[in-house]
Amino acid sequence: VFDNVALPLVIEGLAYRDIRKRVRAALDKVGLLAREKSWPLTLSGGEQQRVGIARAIVAMPPVLLADEPTGNLDPDLSRGLFELFRDINGQGVTVLVASHDLALIRTMGQRVLVLSDGRLIDDIPGSELGGGRRG
Repeated sequence: VFDNVALPLVIEGLAYRDIRKRVRAALDKVGLLAREKSWPLTLSGGEQQRVGIARAIVAMPPVLLADEPTGNLDPDLSRGLFELFRDINGQGVTVLVASHDLALIRTMGQRVLVLSDGRLIDDIPGSELGGGRRG
C-alpha cells in the first residue's frame, strides 16, 4: 500500500524522507495508515478505493478528478471522504467529483453541475443547496 501511494512522488523525484512523510499523511487522511504495509489484494474493495484516493491526493495536484469515489464506501466513510475533498479544495486544489449520491452532494453546500446524456442541464450554486460550510 505504501509503495502504491508513493509512486507519483517517486516519479516526481522527491527524497525518501519527504515521500515517507507525505504518504503516511495521505494514508492517515483516508483512514488507512495502519494498512501501509499491507498487500493491496488483502484489502477490501472500499480500502482499495481509499488507497487510490490517497495516491491521487499525495502529490497535491492542481486538479483532482474523482469519478464515483464513494461507490464502495459506507455512508460515514463517504461523508469523511467528501470532507477531505473540501479540505483539499481549501488548500488550492480544484476538486471535481462525478457522483450519483445526490443526498451527499447536497450536504456539501458546493456548486453542482448536473449532466444528462452528456449535456449540462443545470448549474446550481452551492448557496442554493444549503448543507455544509462554504469554501
